[in-house]
Amino acid sequence: MTVTRWWDVAFAGAIAIMAVVTVVTWAPSEASRVAALATLAAIGVCYVAFGRRGLDEERASVAFRVVLIVGCGVGTFFSPNVATLQAIAFPFLWALTESVVACIVLSGLLATSIGLGFAIQQGGTPDAIMQAIMIAGLSFAFAVALGLWITKIAEKGDRHRVLLEELTAAQGELAALHRDAGSAAERERLAREIHDTIAQNLTSAVMLAQRARRELDALGADTGAVEDTVEMIESTAREALTDARSLVASMSPVRSAASGGAESSLAETVGRLAVRFERETGIQVDSRVFVAGFDRELEVVLLRCAQEGLANVRKHSRASVASVVIVRDGDDVILEVRDNGRGLGSYAPETESGFGLAGMRDRVDLVGGRLDVSGGPDGGAVLRVSVPSGDLMDESALADTDVPANDRTAR
Repeated sequence: MTVTRWWDVAFAGAIAIMAVVTVVTWAPSEASRVAALATLAAIGVCYVAFGRRGLDEERASVAFRVVLIVGCGVGTFFSPNVATLQAIAFPFLWALTESVVACIVLSGLLATSIGLGFAIQQGGTPDAIMQAIMIAGLSFAFAVALGLWITKIAEKGDRHRVLLEELTAAQGELAALHRDAGSAAERERLAREIHDTIAQNLTSAVMLAQRARRELDALGADTGAVEDTVEMIESTAREALTDARSLVASMSPVRSAASGGAESSLAETVGRLAVRFERETGIQVDSRVFVAGFDRELEVVLLRCAQEGLANVRKHSRASVASVVIVRDGDDVILEVRDNGRGLGSYAPETESGFGLAGMRDRVDLVGGRLDVSGGPDGGAVLRVSVPSGDLMDESALADTDVPANDRTAR
């Protein structure tokens, strides 16, 4: 049952009991008995009409508090037994009011209303007034003491609830970190396996193809057709080896050898990536990173996009020069991978059939970014990734922006 339904049951029970008590006990007159019953009925109707809504709505709460305070005093005037309704009236006032000071004031008004009703009903004599003051005072003191105690318990409950929610959130974050750590460890394990098995076997295949070509050359016979086949074998093995190395690089953690295994900055990592790419492909690469202080997730997204962009340059562009630039543009961080190759040709995003750009697009979407591929103004292709920047520094404030991030000493 909800809190409101518990109040429904309690209030309906209190009104019903007061009605029975009013009927079967002494009353000054039959007219007073009827008037007391009418007052109880009016309070009950007001509760159904808008009082129960007062638990959630401020306007209804104010109206019913007035009804409750005045109704209890009027009912007590007609029949002293109605004063017992304060047993439910005081707690309900505290439930309707958030401020402790306001609760105390309203409790005082309710006790005063009931005391006045009782004193007037008893003829207003000094003894009746003194008795009314004692009854109202005791009721008020007990109501405030009980209300403060319950309020303190409720505040402790709220604090415990907040602590429980924070603990639950922390447990969720810890579980997510454990999952991420497990995923990273698994990717690193797979990278090692690929490097130690597939990549090594492909290297052996390339070397065997080279030896076969030397042996064919030593024969001195017409072996042109066989040499073409061996050359294709070597070329295919080299491409597969390059793909395997790219896969290993994309799955390996970003680390700096110079820092003893500590995580390096994005500028350093992109610089090493460009140097390695240039050494493997012969394509000259200029990399520049002008921002720092990235969130780890954003850094990984940009690094993987840079890796995939250069992989596409190697596979499709036939370029001699490429560049990787990461800058801040307003509230976004922009990654651009350019080349001077043969361009896009008939490429269109809706014709994508491979996993590279599609996977990159999914990765960028997860951080609220955007990926675009277009032709360069002077030929070649441009891959542009735009992601929300978050809080980061402008690296140009720390170093000369004219110095490429891929320092050739990294070789």
